[in-house]
Amino acid sequence: MSFSGEVKEELSRQISASRHCRLAELGALLCCLGRWKSGARGEAVLCLQTENEAVIRKCFTLLEKTFNINTGILKTYYDERKGHTYVTVADGNEEVSGILRSVRMNDAEGMTEAQRRGIDPLLIQNICCKRAFLRGVFLCIGSMSDPEKSYHLEFVCAYRESAEQLRQMIHGFDVEAKIVIRKKYYVVYLKEGAGIVDLLNIMEAHVSLMNFENYRIVKEMRNSINRKVNCETANITKTVNASSKQTEDILLIREHYGFQNLPDSLRETAEIRLQYPDATLKELGQNLTPPVGKSGMNHRLRKLSEIADRIRG
Repeated sequence: MSFSGEVKEELSRQISASRHCRLAELGALLCCLGRWKSGARGEAVLCLQTENEAVIRKCFTLLEKTFNINTGILKTYYDERKGHTYVTVADGNEEVSGILRSVRMNDAEGMTEAQRRGIDPLLIQNICCKRAFLRGVFLCIGSMSDPEKSYHLEFVCAYRESAEQLRQMIHGFDVEAKIVIRKKYYVVYLKEGAGIVDLLNIMEAHVSLMNFENYRIVKEMRNSINRKVNCETANITKTVNASSKQTEDILLIREHYGFQNLPDSLRETAEIRLQYPDATLKELGQNLTPPVGKSGMNHRLRKLSEIADRIRG
């Protein structure tokens, strides 16, 4: 199972104790995936357009605990014209109307309006209801990438208004989310690891949060080690290149100018560099008598380089 699937599986088992929170989450499911149709006898039928077992199971659990509706045998049908699978969650005019009124959609037209403009704000006034709503929305239209590869969490909305409502709700928890248009959809997304952690906490996916944090810790440690290794490699390369250039300059001076023509300080520096070609400036300075600091050695070697450049010129 993917990491996104694990998050959804955990969220599907999270059932709020408060009725108003259950209604908020049920409203999210119906707002995202709910469909209204007429049955064979003209009665109202409430469906979910999904094949996701976690969503179906969560919807039936919410209906049973909130409305004491016995879901009975699962009824599914496939619409060949639209290419969608539908699951019946309630049928009968009175039953369907009662559910829609409770989630402040009132009727089929109200459901369509909610899908376009977002859920009624009165249904999600409380912080706990907002958390429940976000759980339901992620179950239906949310997904996230494998944290081992990248940090990305998104909600794919069919309408701009509902995407904007979702973004503002996430912002209300001090988590930054952005909207991008992808084909005909409006995608609300987060790309920062810290923001994704906060959102998982908001949705109360605590096990997934800990697993995500474990991936983050390992990834950050690996990146830190790589940075240190790259830095050390760059320093070693820089030291080797500098030492090679200094040795080349000193050999040129010895051949075309002669060490006897150098001041004592430069002659000693040239000889010690040839004796210890791989040593650092600090190590070279400590081998002189009296010892010379790193800046002093650098100054002397730069003088030798200037002499070599004049010889080449």
